[in-house]
Amino acid sequence: MTGTKAYEVAPSAARLTGSLRDIGYDFPTAVADLVDNSITAGASRINVFTQFEPNGSYVLISDDGCGMSESGLVEALRFGTRRDYETNELGRFGLGLKTGSLSQCRRLTVATRTSPKHRSIRVMTLDLNRIARTDRWDITANETSPAIEHAKRILRESPGTVVVWEDLDRVLPERYAESGWGRRRLRSLAGKTAEHLAMVFHRFIAGDVPERGEVVICVDDEKLRPWDPFAPEEPERLVLPEHVFEVETDSGSSEVCFRGTVLPARDRFSSLDEFERLSGPLKWNRQQGLYIYRANRLVQHGGWSGLRGIDEHMKLARASIDFDTDLDEPFQINVAKMSVELPPVVRQMLERPVAELCVLADDAYRRSANSGERPDASPKASKASETALRDVGIALKAALIEDRSLVEFHSALDLLRSRHPGLAKQLDL
Repeated sequence: MTGTKAYEVAPSAARLTGSLRDIGYDFPTAVADLVDNSITAGASRINVFTQFEPNGSYVLISDDGCGMSESGLVEALRFGTRRDYETNELGRFGLGLKTGSLSQCRRLTVATRTSPKHRSIRVMTLDLNRIARTDRWDITANETSPAIEHAKRILRESPGTVVVWEDLDRVLPERYAESGWGRRRLRSLAGKTAEHLAMVFHRFIAGDVPERGEVVICVDDEKLRPWDPFAPEEPERLVLPEHVFEVETDSGSSEVCFRGTVLPARDRFSSLDEFERLSGPLKWNRQQGLYIYRANRLVQHGGWSGLRGIDEHMKLARASIDFDTDLDEPFQINVAKMSVELPPVVRQMLERPVAELCVLADDAYRRSANSGERPDASPKASKASETALRDVGIALKAALIEDRSLVEFHSALDLLRSRHPGLAKQLDL
């Protein structure tokens, strides 16, 4: 009987690193993946710095976290690091530092310092041009350049880690690397990155994550203001009761939490400026829907994940869904942490609370559309009666959705409209 023989088939470093550059990152999401690492390292201050230099532009992402040992730094630059991740660490596959960075640049350097007592700074570089020449999975130590020297200056002040992006071929193509267009593009990307980080990490920036303090994030030394999609400072918003669902896993079960919020209509917002700010990067219509958080980090910002379609009348409806990292597989979190899929069991559980949220959001929208001024601007007592009747209508619609099928719901409304048209109008049905 012939014995089994095994062969080690190592992938081509040059081919695979080239392929891994195209897994879906853009500039803001690539930076966000590195901010994940900084937060995991316990950083309380993170700065993204962009520097335009003709044919020598670079990006630095620095933090004041715990830094890395030599072996830790080597492991961090390995594709598919062998380290284990603890529950609710923001990392997932051991790829983000490399794939996120190399989606934007050809030369990645990490400089790190672990102790305020020791001024030793470790520097290691992963260079795609070198890998293309040698076809080897190697990194080099103690490279130097103006960007790397800038990183060292930062670390001489205090411990932490600085990630350096050079040869920004995906950010500034060679023909634009020394032009005014290139300068404007880098400035524009910095602005989009600030907007994205303020949204994705808003709970960390606001200090709303249990057992850790506020995280200061700056882009080009400008401190970010958290963009919370649920407008917690607006007194007119409506927050629905939380729903908690149990989802089975291989090791037991874990919770998924859903909480719906109806934001105030434009005429009920504290100010027009705040209404415009809360419209979000994609504006009101496309920002409606589900905001899905993995370990308090936002991974989906808007949309209904196939539960329903985008609707102008629902644009005030937003809902948070929270899950821990032990549900990564059921939610199919991707490498870039840019997309998730609702597990079928969760999708089924969400149908009723989402329907109730949309009924309330639709009512808030229609009230605003039918009112030429703020409801409290008129002293007439009849206004209070009309408001009370509309509230009854909302409760009726929510109850019908909760207890009946969609077909029966429409039939019941049709019957009420035909028999009591005046009452149906007052109930806003």
